[in-house]
Order: sequence, then C-alpha cells, then structure tokens
Amino acid sequence: MNKKDLTELKRRMKKESCTITKMCGCYVDSGKNKVTTFAEDFLLLEDEEFYKYLEICNKALSGTMNNNLVELEFPTDEEISGGMQSALLALRESELQNETVLDAFYDHVIDTYDEVGNYLILLFFDSYDIPMKTTDNLLLGESDEVFDYIVCAICPVNLSKPGLSFNEEQKKIAARERDWVVGATESGFLFPCFTDRSTDIHHILVYTKNAKDPHREFWENGLGCPSKLTSTEKRISFVDMMSKTLGPENEDTEDLVLDVQQNIDNYVKEEIAAYGEDVPVILNQNDMNDILLDSGISERKAEKISAGYNEFFADEKPEAEELVDSRALKNNELRNEKRILSEQVVALTEQLNEAGILTEDGANVDIVLRVSEAKASEISSTFVDGRRTLLIPLDDSDTTTINGQAVRF
Repeated sequence: MNKKDLTELKRRMKKESCTITKMCGCYVDSGKNKVTTFAEDFLLLEDEEFYKYLEICNKALSGTMNNNLVELEFPTDEEISGGMQSALLALRESELQNETVLDAFYDHVIDTYDEVGNYLILLFFDSYDIPMKTTDNLLLGESDEVFDYIVCAICPVNLSKPGLSFNEEQKKIAARERDWVVGATESGFLFPCFTDRSTDIHHILVYTKNAKDPHREFWENGLGCPSKLTSTEKRISFVDMMSKTLGPENEDTEDLVLDVQQNIDNYVKEEIAAYGEDVPVILNQNDMNDILLDSGISERKAEKISAGYNEFFADEKPEAEELVDSRALKNNELRNEKRILSEQVVALTEQLNEAGILTEDGANVDIVLRVSEAKASEISSTFVDGRRTLLIPLDDSDTTTINGQAVRF
C-alpha cells in the first residue's frame, strides 16, 4: 500500500461517508481474562458513541507509512488452512457475525499480545464499492470490485485520575468517582491491504502508536508475519552506529551526526528533483561512504560506518529519508544561524576595533545603518544567547555610520 491508497480509505472514516456495518469488541483485564464481549450495528449507534468509535478506527489507519504504519507479508505457511491469514479471512467472510470465529480471535490476541494492564480489542467490518478511475484519475462512478476489509484497534483501558467534583445530590464538593477510561489506539491492523486500489490478501497493514517500541511480539506471533523495523527504529540504529564509531567522548560527534543527516536530506532532494517523488531514494554502501566523507568524517571511520550500515541493513536497505530526523535538522538550522551570527559579531567587533571606534570602557556608541529599500523588507529577528537580535542582510553598497565614521561592508 502507498499513501494514496491509504488516503482513499481514510476518506471513508467520516460520518457522511462511513459505511461500516458491524463493530465487535472484547474487554480484557490485567489477568488476561475476558471481562465482556459485545457486538453492535455500527450505523445505529448514538452519535456520541459513533464518533468516539469512529475516531478509534480512524486512528488505526493514521500516522506515517513505514513508521506508524508498516506493511507486512504473510509467509507461505501462514496462507495454508490453519494459518493466521486463513483465520483473518474467516473473520472477514463472516462479516464479524460468527461468535465462534470471534472468540477464537480474541483468545489468540490475548495469548500473543504483551500488555500488563487492561485493554479493549475492537473489530470493524466495512465493504467498499471501489469506483473506477480514468487514466487522469477522474471517477467514473461505476464499480468493478468490492473491497471487504476489517480494521482492528487495541486500546489501553486505564483508571481515571483521582480528583474532586461537585456532588449534586449532597450539594458539596466531594471525591470524584473513578472509572475505567478507554485510551487512544495503541496497536491495530487493516486486513487485507488495499494495494493499487485492489484487494491484497497476501499483506496486512499494522499500526503502532509508539514507533520506537512497537508490539513486535504481536506482529510475529499474533499475526504470523516476519516483522520489520519502523523508520524511527532505523534512524535510531543508524545514529547509534555513527555515534559509537565517532566516539561518545568526541565533542564534535553530535555536530557530525547532524551534518550527515543534513547531507542525506540534501541528497534526497536532489534525487527527487532529478527522478520525481515516485522513485524511492536508496543509499548503497558507496553512496553512504561518499556522504560520510563529505560530512567531514575521516576515511577510516567513514568506511567502518558504511560497512556497518551495509551489514545491519543487509536484507533491505531503508529509504534515505527514513534516516533523517526532520526535527533535529530544524534545530541544526538554528544552530548554524547562531554560529553564523556569532562569527559576524566577532568580525564586526574586529572591524570596529581596527577603526578605533569602540571605547575602552565599552560605553555605547551611536550606530546608524543605511540599507536599500529592498533589503529593509528582509530585516527579521531571532534570539542569540537569549537576546532578541535583528538580522539585517547587507550588500557591498550598504554602509554603517558609527559616531560619524562610515564603515562599509
């Protein structure tokens, strides 16, 4: 599945376009006991419940592909009778109306899902008449395939926090009665996959709220699929690989890691500009080695990191953008701006000293900047060492007058 396929399904998770017919659930306590099970005609739910359950279902299809959402493939032995794929097919074909099949699924989840607290297992069934599209993506309104699918969401159930509230009967402020509250979806899946706008029973799309620590035991034992690393896990592994080789005691390690990620990001942008967004950017060992060298890492350490990268991702190389921490790069931009500003302040101070303008006691001097009208529109501000500072781009024609003396840049 790709982002486009997923978006088409998610458009259906709204009140006006939702066609989910059935919802079933099982509440499990911390002792792995089934407290209760239930089944509902989804479209007949009261609005308040409808929207809450729809939000849970929608969450199981949310997040970033390859990170919160990972596509797994069923091995051959799981596609034969008695395998997990056949059990999921039975769920789908029953449209969640066979209690024996449902109970078997709940028991299997309880046996394979590692959770210390209470949780709720929810299943949703939907049928989608897939409208035909022309080559230029115009909908014809006709359908030549029906996509029957189930969505599973597993949510933690926690005791609400203690607090005070107004007791209307006693007319006083009293301790609030605590109850068990269903939390946001923690894990889930879509089966079968919706690949190229068609049914794909050989794959399942799993969801994890925590991309750093997904319920991999459920993917492997519960769904019977070889698991994959999320993008977050790939990036953390790669950063750890670099940090260990560069040396945690090296004060330049953090800056070098950021420079590598920045150069990878630049490489991705160049490749997309050349070949388009539909072509994934994959770095082989030589590509990685070149980027490491360009980032200022020594040849010996670059070879060690690139070899480790090639070995760690031997089965499948990650897409280059998965190795980039966009938040860290944004912080890196601020770091670079601060460094440049500091260098400019040092250079300006040296010029003022050479001109004999700065006073020995550091007294204030009058400074007048003359910049062009075009440049004036580009003046902005930022913080340097906790103080708001003006950023004024200067050309060679711009001048600064300090105590009546002109200083040209």
